[in-house]
Formats: sequence, C-alpha cells, structure tokens
Amino acid sequence: MLDQYAPVAILLLITTVVGIIVVFISRILGPFRPTARKLEPYESGMVAIGPAMRRLPVKFYLIAVLFILFDIEVMFFLPFAVVVRELGFAALLVMLVFIIVLEIGHYYAWRKGALEWE
Repeated sequence: MLDQYAPVAILLLITTVVGIIVVFISRILGPFRPTARKLEPYESGMVAIGPAMRRLPVKFYLIAVLFILFDIEVMFFLPFAVVVRELGFAALLVMLVFIIVLEIGHYYAWRKGALEWE
C-alpha cells in the first residue's frame, strides 16, 4: 500500500536535494562581501530610522489568531452540510453542540474586547 506513495517521496527527496545544492552552490560561487552599509535594513530606498525590529502590540497577534480559529472552525460546516441528510438527526445534534461551543468562545472573545480594533 505504501508503494503508491513512492513517487511522491522520491519527488520530495529530489526537490529537497536540489534546493540544498542550489543554496550551497550560490554561496560558494556567488560574491559575498558584507559591509556595514550592505547589512543595513532596506525599506523602499528610505534611510532607516530607529531599529529594524520593533515590538508590535499583542492585539495584532490576537486578532490574527482569532480570525484563523473562527475561520477554520467554519470550514467544518461545509463537509457537514454536504452529507447532513445521510448522517441523520444525531449528527445534527452533534453539530448543534459544536455551534454552541463555538458561539460561547465567540461571545467570550467579544465580551473580553478581543475583537475590538482600536
């Protein structure tokens, strides 16, 4: 059964080896003369003001994580909607519990102000 995956494994191995070889060849044959000017961060031709790495508010990460969380949870609805008639009433109840748990999390995030953009 695993022999069906052999071409995929071989392709993955070949692409990994070629990628590693290309990186090493470019490092060996390519010019590498670092200077202080070359190692500075570059932003649209503008002179850098301040440090290149600044701390971002946690709010950005929180919004991103909540978006991904609720977006992935909603993706569970499509397969269920396709086969809901075949699964029967018990599956409908299970999906109802799933929606209730999802909405409790949504309500909690809303009440804590995690969805507010300031």
